[in-house]
Amino acid sequence: QVQLVESGGGLVQPGGSLRLSCAASGVTFSIYTMGWYRQAPGKQRELVAAVTASGSTNYADSVKGRFTISRDSTKNTVYLQMNSLKPEDTAVYYCNAAFITPYWGQGTQVTVSS
Repeated sequence: QVQLVESGGGLVQPGGSLRLSCAASGVTFSIYTMGWYRQAPGKQRELVAAVTASGSTNYADSVKGRFTISRDSTKNTVYLQMNSLKPEDTAVYYCNAAFITPYWGQGTQVTVSS
């Protein structure tokens, strides 16, 4: 049974930082591309960042230079370090594992507000 469990969301002031974690089980973590997506109210889910099995990364233009995705294969965990957060980063953030069949976590709320 595949499980992706996100943690680390919360309320933060503009300019602040958060680190999201996603612990994966039931998958061969090392071969999966791992990604973070987000969905704001009334908007479509969008890719925030992804890291391939070989370590290549890509980011949405809106988060380049502020967010960093990384993976730790010893812990089967992917991280999203978010710095210089803006109110427009407010969304539910979802972890994704993609190889042949994509899998999703349950999501974690990130709210950026003063």
